[in-house]
Amino acid sequence: MEELEGILNSLPVDNTFIDKDDRLKYFNQPRERFFPRTKAVLGRQVQYCHPQKSVHQVNQILEHFRNKHWEKAEFWINLNGRLVYIRYFPVYSRDGDYLGCLEVTQDITAVKQIGGEKRLL
Repeated sequence: MEELEGILNSLPVDNTFIDKDDRLKYFNQPRERFFPRTKAVLGRQVQYCHPQKSVHQVNQILEHFRNKHWEKAEFWINLNGRLVYIRYFPVYSRDGDYLGCLEVTQDITAVKQIGGEKRLL
């Protein structure tokens, strides 16, 4: 578990897992986080972690994942001068049962600047 936690915290992305009952069950702790999280949110319904005006979108995403209608949902926003890419992915068991949803948030400001190739360190 210590190694897995270290791996997830080393990635340059925020990961948040919502279980099949729409409860926030896990979030990693990268060096920089776009949307702050405290341990107090663990176990909370995800609908209470979003602004009221976007709850209908949260519910729509989760319903489409449960029914296997969508393989992902993507958004990008400008936040404090950074371009933030927010992706949601359904998580299924080996048997195809819905286990929950993974939210992955990443600063892609520098990524958008990449051009050409870089093959050597």
